[in-house]
Amino acid sequence: KEDIFYYIYGVLSSPEYREKFGDDVKKVLARVPFAKDFKIFSDAGRKLGELHVNYDKELGVRSEELGVKVTEKTSLRVSKMKILNENGEKVIRYNDEITIKNIPSEAWEYIVNGKSALEWIVERYQDSTDKDSNLRNDCNAWGIEHGGRQSASNSRYILDLIASVIHVSVESVKIMKSLPEIGEGK
Repeated sequence: KEDIFYYIYGVLSSPEYREKFGDDVKKVLARVPFAKDFKIFSDAGRKLGELHVNYDKELGVRSEELGVKVTEKTSLRVSKMKILNENGEKVIRYNDEITIKNIPSEAWEYIVNGKSALEWIVERYQDSTDKDSNLRNDCNAWGIEHGGRQSASNSRYILDLIASVIHVSVESVKIMKSLPEIGEGK
């Protein structure tokens, strides 16, 4: 049963499947073809599943590799991040002190519901106040409340989350691109 689950996860992640059935999946239940090599898709689905479920367990990418040097004085608070294009490279303006660079192009290729996973993070993690209720959504609060990886008042949570998402995105794209054609199994 578990192999079948991961097989389906692998097939649904296949670039060929996404190209062929991407529009259909948005409207109707997914059609899951039987591939020539069940094991390859099941193994790939298992790797992807473990990577996606455990995305926050291992950074995979250190902030220094992303051009970010964090000292005791560096502010890690986010108000509103932006994706910028610097010299033909996409970077993330984290705050006034930090710009995340050296992001592999594959990190932008991993698409979740129409956007890259990094675009979702940049869009969702911002300090905002609801106009109607006047309730504040401080994206820094959770990391600060749980101690983060720096200090109780200056949490690395969001920076580490971005590093994890970059790692997961790059590894996911590698796995997905390694999949063979689905073909027609028996």
